[in-house]
Amino acid sequence: MSEQLGEKTEQPTQRRLEEAWSNGQFARSTEVQTVVVLGGGFMALMFSGRDTWQVLVRTMGGTLGHLHEVPMSPAAIQGYLLKSMLVVGYCVWPVLCGTAIAGLLAGGMQSRFRTASEALRFNWAKVNPMEGFKRIFSLNSGQTTVIGLLKLAVILGLTYNVICQVLKDPIFLSPVDLSRVSEFMANSSSRIVLRILFALGVVAALDYGYQFWKTSQDLMMTREELKDEVKNSEGNSQVKGQMRRRRQGMNKRKMLLEVPNADVVVTNPTHLAVALRYDRKTMRAPRVVAKGSRLNALQIRQIATQHQVPIIENKPLARLMFKHARVGEEIPAALYAAVAEVLAWVYRVNAYRYYREQTATT
Repeated sequence: MSEQLGEKTEQPTQRRLEEAWSNGQFARSTEVQTVVVLGGGFMALMFSGRDTWQVLVRTMGGTLGHLHEVPMSPAAIQGYLLKSMLVVGYCVWPVLCGTAIAGLLAGGMQSRFRTASEALRFNWAKVNPMEGFKRIFSLNSGQTTVIGLLKLAVILGLTYNVICQVLKDPIFLSPVDLSRVSEFMANSSSRIVLRILFALGVVAALDYGYQFWKTSQDLMMTREELKDEVKNSEGNSQVKGQMRRRRQGMNKRKMLLEVPNADVVVTNPTHLAVALRYDRKTMRAPRVVAKGSRLNALQIRQIATQHQVPIIENKPLARLMFKHARVGEEIPAALYAAVAEVLAWVYRVNAYRYYREQTATT
């Protein structure tokens, strides 16, 4: 029955998970972003608040204390505006940097610092007004509104007592100096913001857990989708296998073309065959030009017989070279002595042939 209804009962495959990440479909919560950004801005304000307050006090005192001396001209006003912008920038930049860094960290932690390549592409549906209206009046937007109202209720419930205590403080009933006002504002705002951060943290944890569960459910697969995924994966593996066999065939043909140029073929005698070539002028040590087992070994011996390449049976040497030497590379240093004996015998038996080749090259 579940198969007929197409229920999603299977866990997602690795390929589906990777596609979801590239499309930006992963668990993320705007509440986590809000909490981290608010916390980053609050921490930056705590560290830079004293300096910011001192700068504002000096600026306001210098401006208001010499207000009667301020010339009112276009050039002076322009200079005052520039100084004001510099002061505002100096006071604001710590908070801006703190919130920006916190926002990047929040987004990176939720995305595990992975980029969604498909999600970054232009999508007309994101800027289409009709699609925007549909999203505004959809069920998801209603859920978002309800969640927002619940957050507001939780925040008001946690901060109500603190706000009442602040409003009942004697500072509102008696004259105090400016330093006492600033201290009161800093302490009161810290208490309120900490309560808000706690409330939003609880909401963010619950919302992220829900988003994680919802994303996991959305990525679940039906049995038909899983079967199609397996078929596609097998098809890709078959294509890769064909390409690998094709490369092996090309390497084999290239290897067999080098057998006529070999100086000797060392055999097992029937299971293994290794073809060697050595040129004193261009090579430091003998080099393996071809090797093979069973059918490949038979082909190497046949080509060597056709081109009158000496074939020597040496089981231990053939096994060692087949195991430790690679085609196109020099033999291991541990086999120099054994191979030297084989080549010396070949040169003695075929002295006339190698003498003719050397005279032909010179």
